[in-house]
Amino acid sequence: MQRVDVDTSIGYALKRTATALRTAMEASLRSFGLSVPQYSCLEILSAKPGISNADLARGVFVTRQAMHQLLGGLQDAELVSADGHGRVQRYSLTEEGQRLIVAASAAVAAVEERMLSGLQVPERQRLLDDLERCTAALAEG
Repeated sequence: MQRVDVDTSIGYALKRTATALRTAMEASLRSFGLSVPQYSCLEILSAKPGISNADLARGVFVTRQAMHQLLGGLQDAELVSADGHGRVQRYSLTEEGQRLIVAASAAVAAVEERMLSGLQVPERQRLLDDLERCTAALAEG
């Protein structure tokens, strides 16, 4: 029977990296009063204004119910506005949300740059390509 060796497992290495990345992102976002899911939501809304709750939930990797709560908090903070009624609501950033995401995005980009600082541009591209192939392989199966 094959077993996973946690010292050499790619899956465990990915989890350790993801955990370290999230911890660093949380630290960098704290000064903006944002959590990682809130930041992710604002980042997606910046790129895709008018997106639905369901599409946002998929992009942030949370349930629709969790996204509903997340959006409620962002609306209360006047960072996000909604247009429409019931399930047909579309969301976009307010002026304050747009201002905040510019600064928060720069902070997160600095975290990512720190994470990748030991890799040259071709290595970064290779890593991205390899991770995308891994994701596609799991999606197929």
